[in-house]
Amino acid sequence: MSSRIVIAGASGFIGQYLTDAFRASGDVVQTIGRRGADAVWGDADGIRTLVDGADVVINLAGKSVNCRYSDANRAEIFRSRLDTTRAIGAAIAASENPPPLWINSSTATIYRHAEDRPMTERGGELGTGFSVNVATSWERAFFELELPHTRRVALRMAIVLGDGSALLPLIRLAQFGLGGPQRDGRWFATAARRNAGTFHEFRARAGRQRFSWVHIADVLGVIEFVRAHPELDGVVNVSSPNPTDNRTFMATLRRVLRVPFGLPAYRWMLEAGSIAIRTETELVLKSRWVVPERLVEAGYEFAEPDLEKALSDIVAERGLPTASQHS
Repeated sequence: MSSRIVIAGASGFIGQYLTDAFRASGDVVQTIGRRGADAVWGDADGIRTLVDGADVVINLAGKSVNCRYSDANRAEIFRSRLDTTRAIGAAIAASENPPPLWINSSTATIYRHAEDRPMTERGGELGTGFSVNVATSWERAFFELELPHTRRVALRMAIVLGDGSALLPLIRLAQFGLGGPQRDGRWFATAARRNAGTFHEFRARAGRQRFSWVHIADVLGVIEFVRAHPELDGVVNVSSPNPTDNRTFMATLRRVLRVPFGLPAYRWMLEAGSIAIRTETELVLKSRWVVPERLVEAGYEFAEPDLEKALSDIVAERGLPTASQHS
């Protein structure tokens, strides 16, 4: 029996993947977006009509954090998450037949820079700074309304790997011989960056910042698992049970691509490069050590738990030769 699934933010990398997968399974997928969707942001009646009677609502909407954290971009990162989440919450509250499940995107960046131990849903410690403020505000907006007939699950997703993800620029770097570790180091902090909470403090050395990741097939798998397990609610870490570190990740990527060496990128290079390509060094230098304790305890079996196989599958999907094809 097919389900009716409403996806907000369906135009992004994850949203497109989910939309295609659900439709291929025979489900009816309807979308909320800025344009070209079944309902558009700002149309409260249209959104309410869409979510009313839906089997599940999945919200992935939000401006990408892969940008410079200017005043305007920081404001839009907040607004695009909080306003859309509250709009969906209001629509569900006003529905005659509210959806039984609402899944909202969140981020594993909510946890502190961790080099000493992994962060779990129960024992993880929240961090500080702009990115953490975004994450905590986003989750507060998600859980703030009383919605007695709708189960809510916030997916604290690690870096999602797939064909179209943040992996693609790393593949290009590796192919050009620049696929070594991203090394942290000392850097000057302006008062503006400190006040905004966007300055990354030097901590991890020699590319040892932890790297938590998840294959996009497991994002879909986790959503299906959550749908089938009504005992799961609240926050859920969505990450491979086998996190790595930056140095090992880049070495594994080079091995998969059959690239024999990779020059490291030092902090001063990363700071200069991030300005040039309009992004922030925090995205590669923060140590994200997250494990999916609740999913493992509930019995979820990851489709892609192994980093080298996951990278090989993605690289092969792009039509590139991999080490496994020549072994």
